[in-house]
Amino acid sequence: MAKKTPTDKSGKADVTQPQLGFFGMCRWAWRQLTTMRVALILLLFLALAAIPGSLLPQRIQDPGRVNKFLDNNGAWGQFLDTIQMFDVYSSIWFSSVYLLLMISLVGCVIPRSAQHWKAMRSAPPKAPRRLGRMPGYEAFTSAQESEEFLDAAQARLKRLGYRTSRHGDHVAAERGYLRETGNLVFHIALLVATLTMAIGSLFGYSGQRILVEGDTFTNSLVSYDSFEPGSYYDPDNLPDFRLKLDKFTSTFDDQAPGSQFGQPRTFDAKVTATVDGKSESHVLQVNSPVRVGSTGVYLTGNGYAPEVTVRDAKGQIVQSGPQVFIPDGGDPGYTSEGVVKVPDAAGEQLGFVGVFLPTATQNEKGELVSSFAELRNPYLVMSGYTGDLGLDSGSPQSVYTLDAANMTEMTDASGNPLLIQLAQGETQKLPNGGSVTFEGVKRYIAVDISQDPTQGLMLVSAICVLLGLGLSLFIPRRRMWVRINDGKVEVAALARGEDPMVERAAKDLAKDLGAEADADSSSDGTSRTHTASSGDKVSDARPDRRRTGRASQDAEEANGRSRPDDWQ
Repeated sequence: MAKKTPTDKSGKADVTQPQLGFFGMCRWAWRQLTTMRVALILLLFLALAAIPGSLLPQRIQDPGRVNKFLDNNGAWGQFLDTIQMFDVYSSIWFSSVYLLLMISLVGCVIPRSAQHWKAMRSAPPKAPRRLGRMPGYEAFTSAQESEEFLDAAQARLKRLGYRTSRHGDHVAAERGYLRETGNLVFHIALLVATLTMAIGSLFGYSGQRILVEGDTFTNSLVSYDSFEPGSYYDPDNLPDFRLKLDKFTSTFDDQAPGSQFGQPRTFDAKVTATVDGKSESHVLQVNSPVRVGSTGVYLTGNGYAPEVTVRDAKGQIVQSGPQVFIPDGGDPGYTSEGVVKVPDAAGEQLGFVGVFLPTATQNEKGELVSSFAELRNPYLVMSGYTGDLGLDSGSPQSVYTLDAANMTEMTDASGNPLLIQLAQGETQKLPNGGSVTFEGVKRYIAVDISQDPTQGLMLVSAICVLLGLGLSLFIPRRRMWVRINDGKVEVAALARGEDPMVERAAKDLAKDLGAEADADSSSDGTSRTHTASSGDKVSDARPDRRRTGRASQDAEEANGRSRPDDWQ
């Protein structure tokens, strides 16, 4: 017995929506994920997720600045570290968006590629019944034979780059497949670029090192300040080369007014690379890396390294040489902070925390500040500590910070904290009988040394992304029809998407066909064509701009099948 359909009070049958279930929800989620809309949204999210990597220091590039940020920001810095804001590009949340984007692109591109291939092999669709509804429409009369006229129209359309097909009383034409091809090339290249970055991170490596003027770096694992190998990279296979920083120079604008005063203009590092006993000089600049074999050396930072000499109570030198001070990223005057650790001093170990000012001046409050980034009045201000530096505990600690938990701050004769203030060449005595001398200043650079075996493929992918984007943006997709029936000629054009030239295309084609028919008739001595004017009955069927969508549907109905190229 048939089951009765539930009805409401009005007698109409109730419609009950079926439940999707688990597999139905999975299918729905997959279809949403593989749409182009979601792919673009994920691409936007990926760009937004990369912003913290530009605003905050990253461990893979500058671990010293990360440690300094953590020390200066306390609980806030620890919170940011917990959510991986200092390791953005290897974080879980960034990798999740990255992986979803890759899956979305794969699920979107493969079906569309198959559909596009079928569309390219299929014939242009037949003309709809009412060509007058097309956005581009022209009509005129001709006494030329139908077959002869259609042959001329087909030849003309082929010269214009259209694929054509004959259908009884009309010619159908279509062009602009490169638009969809460019769209697919763009997304495929984007997918390849995404995979290339992932592969490069697996089989390449990246390391960081600070080089002071005169220092030589040997490309070995122990020479790096930090080293990040890919999952499948063997550090024993590091290329054999040496890199020496001969000199670093920088210029800053001291003539520009307002906020442009003191802005950096050039950073030039003269380096010498030695490979297999052969040395070659290079100039390393920002965005202009040096290639040493298959390895790239990138300039990522610079600063000042004051040369400090420390003597103990016996007058013996227990520490001497340049000490790297990290500049404050928000200070255009390059005010820099650093520490000097002296573990070999007689008696208790010594430690100094200091600030270096390249151009020392006093502000309105009488405080020492740096007014310019160049070395015009270098000044070093430090506080001293005695006690245990904690170097023997086995716990790792930063070379740019001082753990003074087990140390006592030095005091002067009056019992106040000792303040060491030194101009270049000056010496100050310490309460324990030792001394500190500010000898001079050297420059240093921070370099990122990396090897990526996929850079060539990445370049090709980037070129294909731009090429595909250009094709998808600037090539119009257009269909045209030419119909002749009892001497009445109709020329119609339909564009996919926005195409301001669609009306002109129909008008130009009608003009050309009319001119050809006139030329043919002139050979017979008779005029047999007439272009429709605004008062002719033929021209009453001008396109209704509000019904353009119906025109596209008419084209599909006339074709008798659903086109696979996502025209609608």
